[in-house]
Amino acid sequence: MNWLSDTLAKIKSSSGFLFIVILTFIYFSVYAVKGERGFFRYIYLSSEVAQAREIADKYAQEKNEWEQKVKLLSSDSLDLDMLDERARIVLNMVGKDEFVILEDGSEDK
Repeated sequence: MNWLSDTLAKIKSSSGFLFIVILTFIYFSVYAVKGERGFFRYIYLSSEVAQAREIADKYAQEKNEWEQKVKLLSSDSLDLDMLDERARIVLNMVGKDEFVILEDGSEDK
């Protein structure tokens, strides 16, 4: 047991051991910053997640708008004004007592 502790003391006191410890520390420090799971990768992935959440929120809002429009056309809560508007647009028809004013696409000055 005494031999082992003497050998470890000699290794620890040598400059080679200190050099190896410093190199090991530098290696793991660089890997912790630039590695596959390092700090820079964490920052990059955080920005990717933030962008993905923004896109998901935008599509969720669009989905809610479409659901609201479909709900207005459902038989449970039928909005007659919206139904009338859609029918006129799709069928390109007007009532007998209505006037249609057509605008010319070109503006004469």
